[in-house]
Amino acid sequence: MFGIGFPELLVILVVCLVIFGPGKLPEIGEALGKGIGDFQRAFKQPPELDVTPSPTSEKDPEKPEKG
Repeated sequence: MFGIGFPELLVILVVCLVIFGPGKLPEIGEALGKGIGDFQRAFKQPPELDVTPSPTSEKDPEKPEKG
């Protein structure tokens, strides 16, 4: 995994504990996990919006023409 071994992961964990404290780490981990999950789902699902123009007339009948 990117050439990171156990000692490096341990150092990163200790630095995170010092910076954020033990009370915030579960919240940070949960938010990170949700973000990664949403990112993966976004790539697996087809796009929800269809932005292709419809083949109907180019003028909108509800909007009056200026002039």
